[in-house]
Amino acid sequence: MLLLVLLLLGVVWSRIHCYNPWHWIREMLPVILGVAILIKTFNRFRFTYLTYVVVLISCFFILVGAKYTFSRVPFFLELTRPLGFERNNFDKVGHFLQGVLPVLISRELFLRKGVLKRSWVGFISFCIALATTATYEIIEYITCLIAGKNIESFVGTQGFFWDTHTDMLAALLGALFVLLFLSRYHNSMMRKEFNFFVSN
Repeated sequence: MLLLVLLLLGVVWSRIHCYNPWHWIREMLPVILGVAILIKTFNRFRFTYLTYVVVLISCFFILVGAKYTFSRVPFFLELTRPLGFERNNFDKVGHFLQGVLPVLISRELFLRKGVLKRSWVGFISFCIALATTATYEIIEYITCLIAGKNIESFVGTQGFFWDTHTDMLAALLGALFVLLFLSRYHNSMMRKEFNFFVSN
């Protein structure tokens, strides 16, 4: 309930004085759909608190992007310009999380439901993360075809030719981050919250 209240407050903040109401609605669709699925399935399968917190963080990134558009998020360009970046790369952080979240969700489902051999869980979770980000990029492409040129704020390429490729690269790095650095902690959370033991 606490996470839902925080999310609701984030949604209200995001909508107030948002840059473009239609852009805001388009960005909000995956948030609404994802949260609705998690609420619907909560009694049948409850994820670890870690997973729900990462869901909330991912939603907050989308809410910030929905409010300003990802290419206009204030202060982020100024923060990264000393590193040599000439575009606002706030969207890349979001795509990094787009790799983190599918791995957490899928590995937890696979491990606790026992639907895969444990030796395969990491690889299949990694593949799901890549499939998720590729599907998202295809949806963006189809949206562009339907909406035409007025969709730039939604896609946020900022004229960068390799935008789609680097989006997927960011998700790949996010997936690897979970598998290499968060797996043991994720396992300990499953053991602590559900008494489900996973050998490290």
